[in-house]
Amino acid sequence: MTQDVIALTPQMPDAKALLAALHAGGPDLRVNRAAGGAVAQLCADDGQLLVSVEAPRYLQVPGETARLLGAGLPVREPVWWTEVRASSGVEAARRLAGSVAGRLAVLLGGTTWPREAGHTDVVAVPRGQGDTAGAPGRLGVLADLDASTDTALVALHDRPVLAVTTWLTEAIRAAGRSGRELCLVTSRNTRLTLPARTLLERGPARWVVLDPEHGYYDGLSGAVLHWHEGRLAPAAPAADDRPRIAEAFRPSAGPSGERQLLLSLRTVHPAREHLVLGGALEETWQLLTGAPPAGWATAEPVNAPWSPRQLTDLARTRARRSQPTWSVVVGTPDRPAIATLHIAHTRAGVEEHITLALGHTADEDPPLDRLPELAEALATHHNLATMITELRPARADLTTPAHYEPPSIPVSLTLGPDATADLGLGHAHKASPDTTPAHLGPTTRPALHYTLGDGTDPTAWQRLRRIDQHFESRDGVSAPASP
Repeated sequence: MTQDVIALTPQMPDAKALLAALHAGGPDLRVNRAAGGAVAQLCADDGQLLVSVEAPRYLQVPGETARLLGAGLPVREPVWWTEVRASSGVEAARRLAGSVAGRLAVLLGGTTWPREAGHTDVVAVPRGQGDTAGAPGRLGVLADLDASTDTALVALHDRPVLAVTTWLTEAIRAAGRSGRELCLVTSRNTRLTLPARTLLERGPARWVVLDPEHGYYDGLSGAVLHWHEGRLAPAAPAADDRPRIAEAFRPSAGPSGERQLLLSLRTVHPAREHLVLGGALEETWQLLTGAPPAGWATAEPVNAPWSPRQLTDLARTRARRSQPTWSVVVGTPDRPAIATLHIAHTRAGVEEHITLALGHTADEDPPLDRLPELAEALATHHNLATMITELRPARADLTTPAHYEPPSIPVSLTLGPDATADLGLGHAHKASPDTTPAHLGPTTRPALHYTLGDGTDPTAWQRLRRIDQHFESRDGVSAPASP
């Protein structure tokens, strides 16, 4: 099912090595450029796309290859990561992609993923194979999509972990621009990274899981899917009007004891010349894990060492073009942690929207006792507006499998000083009769921290709803409980 082959090399694929790799199909294939020159495309003489080769990424962050491709590869960072994607419409394209990646690995002393896919043979591509409707002129860098209709773009994907690659972000943008939905079809063994799950939940995209015995279902909701009017859509509800849930979505194993601590927080900074962003995330990471973030990037795999200054420079450059900045941040391999960070310039100032997940095995206790200290540090030093923390039973490696997982349960809610002042200290203090908030920071302008539970009692949701409703009862003030 997979059409991807990745070359992992200790040396940078230079022009000479790339040229040798692109000759894997012999001298008669054409080479095109896409994505402003960041993608090289091998095409047949009739224009049919065969293979796309993305610009190499230099991974300097430890553990990224193992996180996304699995343990056991004979590589360690730093390493050059070069993705080669084959068109599924041409039978020989997969072997051609393996030869392109294999030649890079041999020339530069590396390996390929999958390891068995790499080779150095010349692959002859017969004329007239495939569907020329997918030629580069129609879809540009996304000409290697596996199918397209008036309502959907379909791509097959079978890496062990589906991540927010540059290709995926471009595919979702293309779907949105064309008014279509992107359907990513995977096997039951594929898992999502937190950034990929976040992107698929918010974008015009659907995670479609192929179950060999029962057909297709939605990997996040479990809804049975069928082909309808050019797209994979939920099947008609059952006789009792309940959605049809795929049997494969129901977990077969009992609880593992693994948990994830989830934090959603928002900061609002005055737009000042010397503002440096990322401080709230770094403080949170340091306090809860004992170390700062390891790396960041605007896509996965994460390739650059953590740098608030470089993050700020990128956000400032994009803000001049009235564009927000979205990035992925990861921790070290021995302490599973991953975050998404969205930065935007609004009327209120420069806003950071952070979602952070920490993974804990069955014999580890999540650091719930550190949350009040964290809330006070963020409110005092990092312009915290709001923060919600939740706990849920889920994989400690922070990926989402293609089966049901229990929902999260709220642990705490924090209102920053400005949010507390806007609501009125007296009004905010009476939000919940059985939940007395702790005052954090200066007594003249405090933040409020509400402890809702320990992450095991579902009635914490009722406490959070009561607080929301109390905030909304104040005319002109909306609930701040969802950063």
